[in-house]
Parts: sequence; structure tokens; C-alpha cells
Amino acid sequence: MFDTGPLFPANYNSTADIVINQGGTDSGKTYTLIQIAAFICSTHPATPVDPIFSVISASVPNSKKGAYRIFESIATNPYIAKRITHWDKTNRVITFKTGWILEFLGVTTEQNAKQGKRQFAFMNETDGIPWPIFWQYAKRTRQRVFVDYNPSAPFWAHDKLINTLPEANDLNAVVQLIISDHRHNPFLSQRDHDKTENIKDIELWKVYARGMTGNLMGMIFNDWTMIPDEEFPRNEGERFGGLDFGYTNDPTAGLDIVVKGTDVYIHEMCYEPDIPEAGIMELYKARGYTNEIVYCERDVTLLRGLKKAGLKVKPALKGPGSVMSGIMMIRKQYKVFYTASSQNITFELKRYMYEKDVATGRYTNTPIDQFNHLMDAFRYGLYTKYFKKNNKI
Repeated sequence: MFDTGPLFPANYNSTADIVINQGGTDSGKTYTLIQIAAFICSTHPATPVDPIFSVISASVPNSKKGAYRIFESIATNPYIAKRITHWDKTNRVITFKTGWILEFLGVTTEQNAKQGKRQFAFMNETDGIPWPIFWQYAKRTRQRVFVDYNPSAPFWAHDKLINTLPEANDLNAVVQLIISDHRHNPFLSQRDHDKTENIKDIELWKVYARGMTGNLMGMIFNDWTMIPDEEFPRNEGERFGGLDFGYTNDPTAGLDIVVKGTDVYIHEMCYEPDIPEAGIMELYKARGYTNEIVYCERDVTLLRGLKKAGLKVKPALKGPGSVMSGIMMIRKQYKVFYTASSQNITFELKRYMYEKDVATGRYTNTPIDQFNHLMDAFRYGLYTKYFKKNNKI
């Protein structure tokens, strides 16, 4: 029915109460666990009580872009498709002929997590879910909880679950740890394998190429706060945009930015290569931009194209020292909040680090020139807005 790698039987055959999938990038852990959800719901007779398999992400937008989108692709398999009796696409709830119900949820509050019980749960990207909320969902799951995350740094899964006896982990649960990396995914291209295997920074390589728990002390921004999308104050404070151009391979990264005193709110607008000027204009227009300025890197041709498309743009302040000055301004003067649907902000935050001196093993004051497209867009906007006036192309 499915083409699977080694993670499928390792998870499916587990008898643990909580199965933790700690994995590097592209190990296939999320895809595998959605396959298991689809397989159980389409082939197992439903339980008489609470025949529900819940897939829980840090937010509804995260679910739509991640786990739910994966299920949509899996559901094109005729074996799965003909076993679905009803699909509520508004609420992301799927009913199967077996009687199972598969639901895709976004985390809201601890109180909401107390509602409803289930037989199985898959907690996706669990390092973005607070422990009290995880505990409430897990406590109300009768058979098994599956967990996955990238181990960029230790968090509550390591402190409260891994290597603990059942009586010592607050859930009285038997816990199994499965560590995977890109080598366990037989469906990657050789180019994708090579990209991960050839990560230069040894700490990043340990985390993303081998799935080992990291201690990424060189992270540049480690105190940002995720908020629900609806808490973004789009009609308050000073509002402007930041834009880092991408070309053939790198993404064009755009942000919506609001500053209220020393609080800064950011929302990811785009993260794709080769977006035309008119497309960028439409994204910001749909977001409500009319007279707001978008600060961009200094590509005269693209700036003129955006102006022609109708977007108010100004070139960002760049030059010797501007990168570190911008970073230090953000770190020392502002508290940063980012929306839950901004998946690529989360992606870059975990990877944007200072370079390490090979000879001493110590971190330098120079950021790596990777995983920084949205970080640059943010710096362009904030630094230029408050340190340079009357920009002209």
C-alpha cells in the first residue's frame, strides 16, 4: 500500500506509550507518522470508545502547511481514498469506513487541550508545544502518543521523558526513543543527501545530519516568542516591511513588521525563489499595505520593478558593520514576537548562528552566511527604519 522506509515498522511495531522520533532534517519522520495515521485509520477496526487519531501541531497554520498537507498527498493513494467516507476540509476532519476519525488540530491553550479523548495522537514538531499542553493531550490519549522534532537543543522531552522510568516521568508512561537522519530516508535524491551531509558547522551537522541532541550555544536569536496569528497588531504601532531578494536558488523572503515601543511583531509574507515583482506587490497588497514602506536590499533593477508594480520601497542601509549593528540593535533594544504560521522564521531561528573558530572551537562575532533570508529581511526593515532617513533610489 505504501512505499516506506525503516521508520515505519520501527514506529508501527512499538509497544511504548510514547514513541519519540528525534531526527535530523529530511529523515522522513513526519511523513512516516502521517502514513501510520492513515494506515491505522483505514485498516484497523475502530475502537468502541473514542475512535480518534489526533494529529496536533503548534498552530492551525503550521498544520495546514505541514502535517495536513502531507496527508492530502497520501490520500491520493487509491487504497486510502476509497476508504474515506467523509472529509470535512474546513475543520480538517476525515472519517473512514472503519469508523476511525482522523483530525488535524492546532494548539491553542492548555484549557482547550483538556477537551476530548482519543486512542492515538501524533504531536508534530513538539519542541514548539509547551509541556503543560503536551501533558494534557497525552493524558487524554488511551493507546499511544507519537512525537517528532529536530533536536537543535534540549527541551522538556529530554528532561521529562527520555531515559526516565515510567514512575518518574509525570505520565507514568513507557517511552521509546527513535533517532533518525537523512540516511534513513530512501526517497531523497542524492543531491538532497549531499546537501545535508556536507553541512560545514560541526554542531549543525550533529543536529541536522545525525539527529543528535544539539547544544547550539551560538544561536544569534534565542529569546523570540511565538504568538497566534490573530495577536499580530496590524492596526497598531508603526508598520513597515522588510524584503530580502532571492534569485534562482535562494528564496525571496518578505516580512510584515509592526513596532510598538520596544516590542516588535513580525509575520512571514513569502519564502520562495523567483517571485516576480507583481507577485510581491500582490502579497503585500493582500496584507493591507497601501502607503507603508517596504525596505529592501539594494538591487536597483528589482527596486525599480517593485516601484513600477505599485509597492512603496526603499533601499536598506547596508555597509561595513551594518550586519552586526543591526543584530545588536535587535538583541539589546527589542522584544521580538513572531506569528505561529511563520514556519520559515522558526526554521531559520534554529539555524542562524555565529561562526565558530576552527582553531579554538569558540564562537566568533560573525554570523554564518546561511539560514538568514528572513533574518536579513527583518534587519533591513528595522535597522533602516530607525537609523536611516529619506532613502532614495
